[in-house]
Amino acid sequence: MTVQTKILTYQNYINGEWVESSSQTAQKSINPANKNEIVGYIQNSTEDDVNLAVAAAKQAYKNWRKLGAVARGNYLYKIAEIIEKRQNEIAETLTREMGKPLAEAKGETARGIAILRYYAAEGMRKTGDVIPASDSRALMYTDRVPLGVVGIITPWNFPVAIPIWKMAPALIYGNTVVIKPASEAAVTAAKIIECINDAGLPKGVVNFVTGKGSIVGGRIIEHSDVNGITFTGSNTIGKEVAQKAVARGAKYQLEMGGKNPIIIADDADLEKAVDATISGGFSSTGQKCTATSRVIIHEKVYDDFKRMLIEKTKALTVGNGLDPNSKITPSVSEAQLNTVLSYIEKGKSEGATLLLGGKRPEDAGLENGFYVEPTIFENVHSEMTIGQEEIFGPVLALMKVTSIEEALHLANDVSFGLSASIFTKNIDHMFDFIDEINAGLVRVNYETAGVELQAPFGGMKDSSSGSREQGEAAKEFFTSIKTVFVKP
Repeated sequence: MTVQTKILTYQNYINGEWVESSSQTAQKSINPANKNEIVGYIQNSTEDDVNLAVAAAKQAYKNWRKLGAVARGNYLYKIAEIIEKRQNEIAETLTREMGKPLAEAKGETARGIAILRYYAAEGMRKTGDVIPASDSRALMYTDRVPLGVVGIITPWNFPVAIPIWKMAPALIYGNTVVIKPASEAAVTAAKIIECINDAGLPKGVVNFVTGKGSIVGGRIIEHSDVNGITFTGSNTIGKEVAQKAVARGAKYQLEMGGKNPIIIADDADLEKAVDATISGGFSSTGQKCTATSRVIIHEKVYDDFKRMLIEKTKALTVGNGLDPNSKITPSVSEAQLNTVLSYIEKGKSEGATLLLGGKRPEDAGLENGFYVEPTIFENVHSEMTIGQEEIFGPVLALMKVTSIEEALHLANDVSFGLSASIFTKNIDHMFDFIDEINAGLVRVNYETAGVELQAPFGGMKDSSSGSREQGEAAKEFFTSIKTVFVKP
């Protein structure tokens, strides 16, 4: 690594070495809380850089898969230990680069550590089953075998947790990887690669290439030696990944968007429901694929819920994520800020009523950041743009209903199906919701946002390709089943 005016330039990591891109150019990563602050520089990589990374991963695969799962798990334990020692540094970098509150950044880093340890332990678990053969003197069993080289393309909103929850299972099951992080948070991702390097993994097992998605990501997707691709990001790009992977017979996994509803029944605990709505909708400035976006409220409690929601939202402080008092931190970039503001204008132009927020804050000290006020609309109809499309910002759309049946209809009336929640004390309502909601993550009396690392994660409809991430389900993507028949 090199230093330029005390700001680090992070190089690519290929075949166990930090190397400059063949383009010999870099781009800056800035602090969204202060656009004048440069967090670091990352490489503008080329297709040639990707080719080198894939070649290194392919060569390393031969020995890595033969190393044995227990030994591979020991490497993951070592990476977790190193990240734990550097947790504060990594979390602060995450906040400075991506913007989320420091407490959330520390929580995300801790989660990454826990994911590594979870999958390290997978190295001690079975990978197949013995099956009775029709020949009584034969042995028949199954085993899990790795795919080979896996391409990993990750977003900016969880630059520690998502790269780790993709890399850890890929590695424990014997694959080698080439990872391309989102440019907006690539410095944070590079911090994780530093820890991987310091853990002493064999050369070429993990390779890290930064740059434009159209160039770096595109080459990873199309490279004939990349056997599997796992992607988290927008639906538009996700569909391109699927088409190109299918065209050459590569395995693919997609986790994309959400338009997540929370239903407030007429018997809900309103205090808890309001808190969950605020946490689900406004944490990380709404920049979560599981963030609450639509709030579907029974007419009997609508006015009380709305009043409490507005009161509590007004109390939220907008500011820098390094300030412990800040609850609403900046959008990750100026482009994302403009996207959020354009959706707010769309909501107003289509006839929704703006109750709160809807503009950039005017407070002193925030003028150089990509801030937007927490925003609440009412009189939102399902066919409106803000009732259908993912915003990825701190914007809530309130919808009034007369029954749980109507609420469920509205909840399902989008192309997404990632997460959904209901607040109710009625057991019939609970089970109707669980049975009828078309979402991959279903929660009762809890917010829509957040996932458990030991449980399968993924969505229905346009939110996912169908396969699941995390937990034991991860092995379904990162391995193939081999059936063995042995006759003495």
